[in-house]
Amino acid sequence: MEEKNSKLYLELQMDELRESLGVEVPLKSANSAQNEKNAQLAKLYEDAAEYEAQLLSFERELEVINNVAIEDMVSQLTLQLPDENRDFAQELKAIVLAGWSQFSDVDSAHIDTQLALINASHFHEIPQRMHEAYADYEKDFAVIMRTILVKSLENDIAIKKLHIEEEMEEIYVAGLKPSFVKKIYKKYYGLE
Repeated sequence: MEEKNSKLYLELQMDELRESLGVEVPLKSANSAQNEKNAQLAKLYEDAAEYEAQLLSFERELEVINNVAIEDMVSQLTLQLPDENRDFAQELKAIVLAGWSQFSDVDSAHIDTQLALINASHFHEIPQRMHEAYADYEKDFAVIMRTILVKSLENDIAIKKLHIEEEMEEIYVAGLKPSFVKKIYKKYYGLE
């Protein structure tokens, strides 16, 4: 009996402390069942929320890629997406390397030397170094690079939209409305 009273006393002290600090006191019994149900509903939306965040990031990247000079892309991406701990210069260069042979119509005999030149260059130097090495080439290397980057991001965006659509379909199959589940998710994690 004494143990029960001390537990109750400690709970009361904790509730008073929470109230004095302005922290919400968790409700018991009836609401714990509701909280459990909300937790389950929020879990249904977690993957969709992650895909939505990735989609937003890709859309911001695409906006920068479309509107900023090659030389300024890395700094602008770092500025636009400060919460992402990424090496944009390496990522963009890797995308250009991967897509170069697909999107470039330069003589295939030179493709290996071009790829080696791209690989040896810093991202922002690629167009200039390619122009120096292939001065007689008519097309703009910066345009080719931008095309590769845009196509890559457009593919990423399409994939994320498909993933979100699949997650929404799973929520529908569970007999729920995605907008309702999203609202519960935001409320449960305090994102409202």
